[in-house]
Amino acid sequence: MDKLFLQKQVLERLAEDLLQVEEAARQAHEAATHEENVAENKYDTLGLEAAYLATGQARRAEAIRQTMANWRRFHPHPYNASKGIELGALVCLVDSDEKQQLLFLGPNGGSMKLVSGAEPIQVISSETPLGRAMLGKFEGDEVSIQIAQIRQQFEVLRVH
Repeated sequence: MDKLFLQKQVLERLAEDLLQVEEAARQAHEAATHEENVAENKYDTLGLEAAYLATGQARRAEAIRQTMANWRRFHPHPYNASKGIELGALVCLVDSDEKQQLLFLGPNGGSMKLVSGAEPIQVISSETPLGRAMLGKFEGDEVSIQIAQIRQQFEVLRVH
């Protein structure tokens, strides 16, 4: 599995998200500054609400830009069996029901599902509970996480 191709897919998806958020911010800004939305009394808050929305969308756009910068600087390395799972690892986990899942451990902000061939791949950050639990593990090790009252356990089948 080509990790650089996965990284490229993440960046493409983030670029699409950025375009959508920038368009939403532009529309909200236009609504906030449109002459028909000037407040006529203290209860007329349409323009103010649009301004808040535009500000939130602008912040979201900046967060996506920062995430993209992190993913551009990210260089996934081949798996080093002496170090265990690190950032950039492609990990196959299996749960107690024998259900397998493929995870790509990347920098923050890129949580999404990708498809490579016919295989779905979940991109997760090392900051997530599962990402943190996998760090330093080796093939054959168990990974366990507690979410609320539920404990989930997995076995590391393969790492690339």
